[in-house]
Amino acid sequence: MQISVWGQELSAWVARAQLAAYGNDIINAHSDHEPTESHLRSEPGLMTSLQTAEFNQRLIIDSKQAYLSDVHWIGMASSDFDSAKALVTQLAAATDGPLLIVNQSNFGVGASDELQSLLNEHNHQFVVYFPDVLQAGQAMQQFANPQALLIGSGSSSATDHFLSLLRPFHLGQRAIQTMTRREAEFVKYAMTGLLALRLGYINEMAGLCDQLGLDIDAIRRGMTTDVRIGSHYLQPGSGFGGQQFTQYLEGLSQLLSEQKGSVFVDTLLSQNEVNKEWPFRTLWQHFNCDLKGKTFALWGVAFKPGVADVATSPALRVIDALLAQGAYLKIHDPEALQTLANRYPNHPNISIATQSYEACDGADALLLLTAWPEYASPDFNRIARTMTHPLIIDGRNLYDPGRVHQAGITYYCLGRSCLTQ
Repeated sequence: MQISVWGQELSAWVARAQLAAYGNDIINAHSDHEPTESHLRSEPGLMTSLQTAEFNQRLIIDSKQAYLSDVHWIGMASSDFDSAKALVTQLAAATDGPLLIVNQSNFGVGASDELQSLLNEHNHQFVVYFPDVLQAGQAMQQFANPQALLIGSGSSSATDHFLSLLRPFHLGQRAIQTMTRREAEFVKYAMTGLLALRLGYINEMAGLCDQLGLDIDAIRRGMTTDVRIGSHYLQPGSGFGGQQFTQYLEGLSQLLSEQKGSVFVDTLLSQNEVNKEWPFRTLWQHFNCDLKGKTFALWGVAFKPGVADVATSPALRVIDALLAQGAYLKIHDPEALQTLANRYPNHPNISIATQSYEACDGADALLLLTAWPEYASPDFNRIARTMTHPLIIDGRNLYDPGRVHQAGITYYCLGRSCLTQ
């Protein structure tokens, strides 16, 4: 099948790669046929699959031919809705025959219906909304092996056409949920809001545990024994990030404000910004409000493990605050160093460490900001020997306080002050 894919979002590039891998001819209208952002290039398996598709002539760059396909997959940025409307208008004008438009973009509730209004249903031209539930770092695997398929559609024939397109990825064995386009658009907002509420709630509990002298780890483990609660998104930390995650939360906040006058997501987002500052505030208090000229090691700047994206990363708030105080930073991250260097080009107070222990050499403190697996079990004795002041600020509650203390390191974490004093 010939499929034209439009847009530069991660979802669009994953669709190109995976649909081509299963025998489809993918038409890419863009002259830049490879992801240009480092967070896309670092997506496991994506570049290899794209290169294989190009080698096998399954990925074709042809702006004119792109308009001639019967299936069009749209994975554009949320700000590109006008471009999407213009595209759909052109596609409808170019053919009197059937069209299937798969919209996987976050344009907001009602956007797919607006795109549908530009098509001729009598000619079997339909928009199907396919929520983008892919997570950076796992996107290729999740597309290939979805736990479920959520489909927003107003036509049974369009739904059947779309399911036949994705048959290699579900083979009739996955849970399939069909609903209206507007409902499918709202699903991602609702899911994101609930996940953010869990993160915000466990951080509130961590703060309360510090005040009551309790261990949030013990509390969290106790909570997860209730099968209604489970363990996902219940790990306290110094804020959450992610551009798409934040965009959906901001969109949900706007919907709630417009429809119900509710500000609870606004409150959640505001508190998350406060949580992002926890490592800096802890450092500020430890050094009696004097950070100028001190050197701090930072482990992790990506917004989560497995990605190179630093957009809305909690680490950025810490970096900016420390730089404003005249501190020097030695930063390590397994994937995001180039992205970070592009954000702070040639900054005199930032040095990049190619090895994690290199960042600790001569540092006055180590701040753990992203829970990469390679940071999970370090040599604390080695860290203590290389640092000027053995001090760890653990923004992800990754370490066992007892092990850190045995190495003679002062240790701060969230919701476990009873163990770190």
